[in-house]
Amino acid sequence: MKVYHTSNIEIQTPDVAHSRRYLDFGKGFYVTPLEEQALKYGARFKVRGMIPIINEYDFSLDTTKFKYKKFASYDEEWLDFVAANRDGMMVEDYDVIEGGVANDKVFDTIDLYFSGRMSKTDALQKLAYLKPNWQICIRTNEAIQNSLKFVTSRKLD
Repeated sequence: MKVYHTSNIEIQTPDVAHSRRYLDFGKGFYVTPLEEQALKYGARFKVRGMIPIINEYDFSLDTTKFKYKKFASYDEEWLDFVAANRDGMMVEDYDVIEGGVANDKVFDTIDLYFSGRMSKTDALQKLAYLKPNWQICIRTNEAIQNSLKFVTSRKLD
């Protein structure tokens, strides 16, 4: 499967050491199979005066070799998992996790839930109507080395 990672540099050899904590699925190297999503993410770099670079990879995961989790929708399990990771707790020891992105629309709802101004039930009902953007978080260097192969990169204007 073709996947993308947007940065301000070309990343031929990704690793988890340079990733940030407190993201949806915890610390890891994030990619998406949605090129449009990667292109939109590039706007964040432009706002900061940087030139965005789309890195393209081939992703092929042997799910029998690595501990893998897929969230098919914005459901209670996904919400609890994202909440815990954003609080800095590593919920499970997965090598690779994929599922919906807590983007701006989603995060508004999650923020209301985190702050106690919205119940979990109300948050899940609101999230049920949103089409997820998609992300894959590769959380171990071994999984990166065995499932991700750099193809090319290009600068965005």
